[in-house]
Amino acid sequence: PEAKGHGVPEVIEAVALHNGRIRPRVVVAKALASSVCIASGGSVGREGPIVQIGSAIGSSVGQVLGMSARRLRTMVGCGAAAGIAATFNAPVAGALFAVEVVLGDFGVPQFSPIVISSVMATVISRHYLGDLPAFDIPKHALENPSELVVYAILGVAAGLMALLFMRTLYFAEDRADAIKLPTPIKACLGGAIVGAIALVVPGVLGVGYESMNAALDGSPALWALVGLLAAKLVAVSVTIASGGSGGIFAPSLFLGASLGALVGGIAQAILGPESMAATGAYALVGMGAVVGATTHAPISAILILFELTNDYRIILPLMVSCILATLLATRLQTASIYTLKLLRRGVDIRAGQDVNLLRGVAVSEVLRHDLRCVAPDTRLGAVVSELSQGEDHCVYVVDDERRLCGVISMGEIQPYLPDVDVLRYLVVASEISTNSPGVELSDSLDTVLTRLDLGYRDELPVLDDGKLVGSVRIEDVIGRYKQELIRREMDEDAE
Repeated sequence: PEAKGHGVPEVIEAVALHNGRIRPRVVVAKALASSVCIASGGSVGREGPIVQIGSAIGSSVGQVLGMSARRLRTMVGCGAAAGIAATFNAPVAGALFAVEVVLGDFGVPQFSPIVISSVMATVISRHYLGDLPAFDIPKHALENPSELVVYAILGVAAGLMALLFMRTLYFAEDRADAIKLPTPIKACLGGAIVGAIALVVPGVLGVGYESMNAALDGSPALWALVGLLAAKLVAVSVTIASGGSGGIFAPSLFLGASLGALVGGIAQAILGPESMAATGAYALVGMGAVVGATTHAPISAILILFELTNDYRIILPLMVSCILATLLATRLQTASIYTLKLLRRGVDIRAGQDVNLLRGVAVSEVLRHDLRCVAPDTRLGAVVSELSQGEDHCVYVVDDERRLCGVISMGEIQPYLPDVDVLRYLVVASEISTNSPGVELSDSLDTVLTRLDLGYRDELPVLDDGKLVGSVRIEDVIGRYKQELIRREMDEDAE
């Protein structure tokens, strides 16, 4: 089953939830399935399968050598970095893709071997395939500072295109899953649909590098670019939904190149071509913007395009478009095209991340009992006196049965301080206190962290059967998190 689809989500899942363990058979199965799919005209990319194959090789080697879980995850990252680096002749981008997308960890112990793997893969690739770029890219530059406005518009359009791509892809998968037919028949139907599309728009077949090179040269007309966008969007979704094996990285580049050339062509038609760069420059920037928005990895997207061009003059518009596209995409869809696939299976990657080390730690283990409490009818002067003593963040208002009535911090007291001498006996605690969400004594610390992250105070009251029994502070949660992280790393090294 790992051979189906675009591969990178399976690698992310293996790293986050299975300590980097990937079955060795994935290497052969994914290579055969993807080769057949792409060779037969499937509208998918080769980069995703290469990442999965490289990761599976790294994991298999690590398992044979009996490596610890932490080192095994690093080996998976090494394989992913090598795959991207060799494919695009881009060693820096390969290393950044592995740590930004696959591992999500920029730590030096993990990053160093990944860089070495990426460099070695690039050296071997250049020896056998030559030091040639993946695309034929003319030299481009920012001709006029006012063009940044057009590049910003391109960034917004790329973010929307990325969102449309994700929605179309998973809509097609839902429709395909609803059809109760054997998988081979679904694959045949998907191939027939893609073939029918290719009769009208041949450029959608396969990886699509030829069409991307044409967009970079500025060859296609505007109406042809619109057709390429629509046809590729449908062809990729149908290929993957019907069970095809291939990546979505190259299709993202394809959509970005077509969209960028389209935006550049429209801008030239409105503003005139004299003071603007060629449409190929916009196609190039669009490639990076759509990739950054779909993968939520703008750094990798920027570096891949930079290494493809070897020209820093296009970096400024590339950064503007990539960041705007990613910001818009993450605002409208919190999951990337990779993690969204896992969420749809019911797999929350956050459940495998370090923050959930706190799920096994109860609030009672970091509970503070030294609270400052006042009655609801306590006068303002006494409340100010309580807050001014010690380093407490707040004062809790409780009734005779210690049931929490509210919380008073310096924020609530501040408006009364200029007239405190007049109001000290006129205002009581119940009038200035605010509600606080609180946590139960039996809750875990990840619940505390979630509520603190929602913008509440850096201290929360702890309740037991509705009664105030203590408080928990953010510094206590962070301290315990560090302890649990060190303990986990020691356990992994001992394996």
